[in-house]
Amino acid sequence: MKKLTIYFIFLFLCIISINAQELDCRVQVSGPGLPESDRQILRSLQSDAYEFLNQRNWTNYQFERDERIEASIVITVSERIGSDEFRGSIQIQSRRPIYETSYNSPIINHQDRDFSFRYAENMPLEYDGNTFMSNLTEVLAFYAYLIIGFDFDTFSPMGGTPYFEEAQKIVNRAQNAQEPGWKSFESQRNRYWIMENIFNTTYSQARMALYHYHRLGFDKMTDNREIARGEVTKALEMLQSVHRQRPGSLLMQMILTSKSDELVNLYSEATPSDLSEATRILTEIDPTNADKYRRMGDN
Repeated sequence: MKKLTIYFIFLFLCIISINAQELDCRVQVSGPGLPESDRQILRSLQSDAYEFLNQRNWTNYQFERDERIEASIVITVSERIGSDEFRGSIQIQSRRPIYETSYNSPIINHQDRDFSFRYAENMPLEYDGNTFMSNLTEVLAFYAYLIIGFDFDTFSPMGGTPYFEEAQKIVNRAQNAQEPGWKSFESQRNRYWIMENIFNTTYSQARMALYHYHRLGFDKMTDNREIARGEVTKALEMLQSVHRQRPGSLLMQMILTSKSDELVNLYSEATPSDLSEATRILTEIDPTNADKYRRMGDN
């Protein structure tokens, strides 16, 4: 009987451990310009990166399997520059469910073009959170924390701060890395500047807008669509205030790149006054998609 009790306790602890993982992240690795002989190592990388992201506990929270954060990471290898050295890009997308619906709202959509790394087939992907182990695992961990941080920001005001702080630690310890993407002088759109924007008080309203947009807006759509849409408009006004201080910021572009189609669908059904207000704000803060927003009333 005692052995049976111990067995069930062990089983229960295993279930908790299994449920603790936060990410449900699809991983795709491709090398369209690489020879067929290199494809096996890319398949191995895809499998290892998937396990690294999805089988690790990134927070202290207990997530049920259907509560995991849905995301996708696409690694495109453009060049093999050595036996175990690669160069390419990494695309990160995440989304979160909307309350009492089957709809998932996109949160971020970002392409990082400065991704160089070393990888050998079946090489263990090591990460301990205190030491820079390899550029591959540090970049994957950085974006894991970024995905989690943005997700938590949509559920509570500035709720993602602890996970953004972990991402900032990665940036700090990567300052001596040989690979690009971590230093302020290399680019205005790299990992360093993502974290600078996130913690810069100039952009704090952008993070608050994520909460307002999702928790007070989209999560309330089934209660009262007009009131909820009005809350989304307030979130857009918050983004507008950020835009007017620093037009074209990286953080704003990361948010708006994921939202344009969703916003068109939302305001295509709005009252003329709400449609006019949304069009005015969106054409100002997201000029790349201005024509799309001007046609919202035609749908």
